Amino acid sequence: MGCVSRALYLNGIGLSPSPQSPLHFPYWKQNFVINTKAFDKFHFPLLSCSIGNGGSSGNNNNNNNNNNNNPFGSWWWHGGNGGDDDSSGSFYSLLLFVPSLLYCFCHLQVATAIARTATSSEDDGNKEYDAVWEVKGSKRTKLIPDFTKDAFVVASASNASLSSLLSVNKLWDECRELFVQFMLPEGFPDSVTSDYLNYSLWRSVQGVASQISGVLATQALLYAIGLGKGAIPTAAAINWVLKDGIGYLSKIMLSNFGRHFDVNPKGWRLFADLLENAAFGLEMLTPAFPHHFIFIGAAAGAGRSAAALIQASTRSCFYAGFAARRNFAEVIAKGEAQGMVSKAIGIMLGIALANHIGSSMPFALASFSVVTWIHMYCNLKSYQSVELRTLNPYRASLVFSEYLLSGQAPPVKEVNDEEPLFPALHFFKIKSANKSQLLVLSSEAKDAAVEIEHRLQLGSKLSDVVNNKEDAHALFSLYEDEGYILTEHGGKFCVVLKESALPQDMLKSLFQVSYLYWLERNAGIVATSTSADCAPGGRLEISLDYVQREFNHVKSDSASEGWVTDGLIARPLPNRIRPGYVEPSVAS
Repeated sequence: MGCVSRALYLNGIGLSPSPQSPLHFPYWKQNFVINTKAFDKFHFPLLSCSIGNGGSSGNNNNNNNNNNNNPFGSWWWHGGNGGDDDSSGSFYSLLLFVPSLLYCFCHLQVATAIARTATSSEDDGNKEYDAVWEVKGSKRTKLIPDFTKDAFVVASASNASLSSLLSVNKLWDECRELFVQFMLPEGFPDSVTSDYLNYSLWRSVQGVASQISGVLATQALLYAIGLGKGAIPTAAAINWVLKDGIGYLSKIMLSNFGRHFDVNPKGWRLFADLLENAAFGLEMLTPAFPHHFIFIGAAAGAGRSAAALIQASTRSCFYAGFAARRNFAEVIAKGEAQGMVSKAIGIMLGIALANHIGSSMPFALASFSVVTWIHMYCNLKSYQSVELRTLNPYRASLVFSEYLLSGQAPPVKEVNDEEPLFPALHFFKIKSANKSQLLVLSSEAKDAAVEIEHRLQLGSKLSDVVNNKEDAHALFSLYEDEGYILTEHGGKFCVVLKESALPQDMLKSLFQVSYLYWLERNAGIVATSTSADCAPGGRLEISLDYVQREFNHVKSDSASEGWVTDGLIARPLPNRIRPGYVEPSVAS
């Protein structure tokens, strides 16, 4: 049945038109006839469906002039009253075809809606084909198949309305997406590690506090040189230049300790924060001692410059750990953007606070104390959230000791929570808020890590640990294929590094040290003489044999927990040896 015929049946009218009869509507109050000739002037390409044989070419007497324009056949156009009722026929013809046209349009829309929702009624086994998620950074858009268009469309596009576009939630989502785009690395949170967000949030708050302290300290310096009492003297400008010059010199001198920052970045970063706050405190005191401005200012400038150097150096260590997809440069760039926002907010708050304080020294010191406490607390929380995945001597000793005791490497989070901020102060640690997580680490492993780090000496001088030819020969023979030589001397685990030693060799030597400590504590095998320990069945020979068999396994197990096992991050002594090297003699 064609489109027009269906429309007529829907209106309760049964029609069986003959090729030569007009259309009658018997159920209407007034009987009238539609002149079908009036349709000669209309053309409906969307309704070109045949009814009966009206579309055939058999009516040769009537369709010569109309077949090109009349898709319904010649029976539809003849048998009327000529052209007398053209106007009324056109009106009623519209009444007849408009419902048909609306029906076909609605039918198409219903088919589209059914096609869009058809997949929702399928079984669970085919759900993976129901939709496709388009991912752009952290934004995910659900697409569903539209079979009428043979394409994927946005799932919510058909239900979107003007009110939803202008809603508060929509505006909030757009602002959030814009913030994520400018402030977080692309692909967040998958492109960074899990500790990145907490670190960034705490660092942003401490950045605000740091800028407030800076504004207050700067105001105090200006009062000390007489800005509040008149024009700045030339001598004050000279003093300022000298103060900054000493600060630059301190930065140059401190750069010599750069390798220490890699080994213990958290402790050095906290030290830098303390140094920076101490510098701000000295600057706050300058109005009380204006005649000592250059000395106090120079000390404060040196402290601030040193703190800036340490902060920049350790920041790179943290960002390198955050870059889960090797997007190191992007993580740094977003970190700088976050810092600029914190600085802008901090400067505005600092200016507002400074205006209220004025030249009141007690009020300024009280405000500075509160802001400094906030600054240090946020720093501590940010370091608590950082999970360093590289292995320094303490972390490696704890990982290896736990592996020897339990047979598995500990998680990154637990080891970082246990590590002291300052190696010399093992009691000063940042514990995780979840105390139950620390039960993963045994107390024996913790004690072993502290003891091993204390007794370890990387880069020992060979002449200090070997006293005779027999011991030297035994050590060189045992460690012929290794990049290091390990022995115990004076209660220390002395690691002599060869000239070709790599960070991987230092990590391997530390694993052997951990096993030697385990033999000492659990098997009672202690050091005797160097040559005896190197002999078959000796302490060094047993431990080296175990390390050669298990080192790759412990590396694999540690890597599965998230550790970076490509080498040891340490600062060994500069001593190296080159076995078999003979200095060429100079011809006389």
